[in-house]
Amino acid sequence: MARKLTKLLAFFAALLVALSLTACSKTGKETSSATYDRVKKSKTITWGMRADTRLFSMMDTKTGKAKGFEVDLARAITKKILGPKGKMKIEYISEKSRIMDLKIDNVDAVMATMTNTPERQKIINFSDTYFMAGENFIVPKKSKFKTVKDFNSSKYVIAAVKGSTAEADVHKYAPKARIIFYDDYGSCYNALKAGKAVAMISDNTVLAGLMYADRDKYRLLDKNFTQEPYAIGIKKGQTKFTEAVNQALKEIREDGTYNRLMKKWFTGISGFSIEEATKTKLD
Repeated sequence: MARKLTKLLAFFAALLVALSLTACSKTGKETSSATYDRVKKSKTITWGMRADTRLFSMMDTKTGKAKGFEVDLARAITKKILGPKGKMKIEYISEKSRIMDLKIDNVDAVMATMTNTPERQKIINFSDTYFMAGENFIVPKKSKFKTVKDFNSSKYVIAAVKGSTAEADVHKYAPKARIIFYDDYGSCYNALKAGKAVAMISDNTVLAGLMYADRDKYRLLDKNFTQEPYAIGIKKGQTKFTEAVNQALKEIREDGTYNRLMKKWFTGISGFSIEEATKTKLD
């Protein structure tokens, strides 16, 4: 009896292992196309976007809807992937939550001025670059500053957001500059306006939106001093959806939609070079 029981247990153990391996194999196949299959079935792509980034994705208080370059680009990509009847849905996310929103399938893709970095590539997929941003400074319009090297003095205080790489980036070119950190972009900008800092540093995209209403008083420096390739974030392993997004981006660049949207949102913005922003590769 004991020997029969032992054989029976061994049989069931082997069966469980086989079933487990089969399940894993099927799950692997499903995982690589799960997002793509979901959006195709629902005819909807859910985009994670910011509600507070002027020019890119900013909530319109009158309509209750977001508008900006990223919103228009997401709409164009949605139509390319799902056809003219395809729908886009926006979930408003924060900088801290955007990667987790992808992991838990709260959104299908994130387009939120997110830089494609080697560290982030380890945890999520990225599309091809859709906007080449770069770090820059807001300064008073009449100030003497022209390049990052002009800040190389301990008497110059620069406002930056906590958690950014601003200090390391600035000190490569201006090692004597003083960096003061604040909790958010608004606090940094207020410090500049109050005279507590001679400049504010961040991505030129963020800065352009912040100073938009005060562009007669403040300006961006003429040239960015870093390159920050913005790309669409997609859940790790979602190869099929990533390929579909890249194909859509390629077609949008080729048919003129991309250039039209760039001109619509960034023509005449001080410190912005549309030619630089449309690059897909780092120099």
